[in-house]
Amino acid sequence: MSPATERAARAPGFPPAERFMPARRTLPALRRAVDACRACPLYHRATQGVFGEGPAPTRLMMVGEQPGDREDLAGRPFVGAAGRMLDRMLEEAGLEREEIYLTNAVKHFKFEQRGKRRIHKKPSVTEVQACFPWLEVELARVRPEMVVCLGATAVRALLGRAVSVERDRGKVFRTDGVQWVMPTYHPSALVRAPERVRERARAAFLEDLGMVAARLRSLH
Repeated sequence: MSPATERAARAPGFPPAERFMPARRTLPALRRAVDACRACPLYHRATQGVFGEGPAPTRLMMVGEQPGDREDLAGRPFVGAAGRMLDRMLEEAGLEREEIYLTNAVKHFKFEQRGKRRIHKKPSVTEVQACFPWLEVELARVRPEMVVCLGATAVRALLGRAVSVERDRGKVFRTDGVQWVMPTYHPSALVRAPERVRERARAAFLEDLGMVAARLRSLH
């Protein structure tokens, strides 16, 4: 199945995401509308939909998996532990968060309840597909020259299942809409990694961000 075919699917029994989008698809209007999306079952338990944020247009977009617990409560992407890790790595690589549009492939938090804690649960392929129209319209409005896919879910959403983070990390791909798309680790993987591999994973992630920074400098 090609990436385009995968994206065309939607959650059985649910209306398409486009039904919940405003007539004028500006980023502010879309940000307000995403909370009302009912294109998959994740809205039932999430606090709110979490849209992307950052400048638009801009050269660089980073796409993660989904909001975490902190993001779900705050209504903003990358504000929890993974966001703090990302901020540190961006600073080391010489990248400015304020110049990057940050978003997720899935806009509602999927979790399982363990006592008082809400534990992240990976979204299904169907949920990623159902949410793809929101990411697609972000790409159209932000018009990035480069997209960094943070983790396997973002890679699946944009590049399809033939691309693997472990095998293809740091390589450059192209899609119909973006000429420069690079898979790398999700910063949450660096937070959760066992100590014996954590430094190696962080070094690899920093190496990938260095490639992004160098590419951005070459575009000036």
